Amino acid sequence: MDVTLAKTFLAIAETGSFKDAADRLHVTQSTISMRVKSLEEALGRRLFERSKAGARLTPAGEQFQRHAIAIVRVWHHAQLEVSLAQHHTDHLAVGAQISLWEGLLLNWVAWLRTQRSDLAITASFAPSQVLMDRLVEGTIDLAIVYRAQARPGIEVEHLMDDELVLVSSEKTASFKSIGSYVFVNWGPEFAADHADTYPDLSNTGLHLDLGTVGISYLLNTKSTGYYPLRIVEPLIAEERLHLVKRARRFVYPVYAAYPEERDAEAYAPILDSLRDMAATIAGK
Repeated sequence: MDVTLAKTFLAIAETGSFKDAADRLHVTQSTISMRVKSLEEALGRRLFERSKAGARLTPAGEQFQRHAIAIVRVWHHAQLEVSLAQHHTDHLAVGAQISLWEGLLLNWVAWLRTQRSDLAITASFAPSQVLMDRLVEGTIDLAIVYRAQARPGIEVEHLMDDELVLVSSEKTASFKSIGSYVFVNWGPEFAADHADTYPDLSNTGLHLDLGTVGISYLLNTKSTGYYPLRIVEPLIAEERLHLVKRARRFVYPVYAAYPEERDAEAYAPILDSLRDMAATIAGK
């Protein structure tokens, strides 16, 4: 399929208008209409219901939308790999949940760059479900997640267990007097467990969706929040942060997911180095 048709479809779906899509893509409205006609003929289904109010997706259009996103994403991935080929012999696209980069995967990427200067690396973060979708699409080669849903053609292995602990910048903080509490979003798994454990803290006045960057907030204000132990351990040792006693610790297994059909020889050293890095952190 012509990727231009997929991009046109998505522009209409996002703007809700053929005219606005034409403005966004810098083409005429008649061009947009012709592209939609070609796409609908190829799929054998109407994708949009048009009215004076604009354009809305039909049920078939709603079904096609995720495929259109995948088509465009795969195309961009192909463009990236081709552009990198001039200076690198291989390319690794790795995605992980945001909490797993600092103190784990960034260290691993730094090590890879020193050992494999010929390997271009693209790193990204997203929720586990999105990463697993991208793995199936082929737009990433490796996903590191807390929850690896079973997918056809995808192999999953356990790397380590990650522990989230409640820490405070107040030395005297206790579970009964938490003080200024900050909800740090470590993903849907943590959010669900947190809501079950602390229903009274689900409506806290401050939500941070910044991963480990949010530690700066704790260090600069008198506040409390959950962070990975591997990240805050040095700060606890320096007494800049303090463990809150009798607070629950959340433990999540960390998984690596990758295609079953892969170049085993090329993947082996990459996976081995990731396993070694995880084992080193888990053995601290």
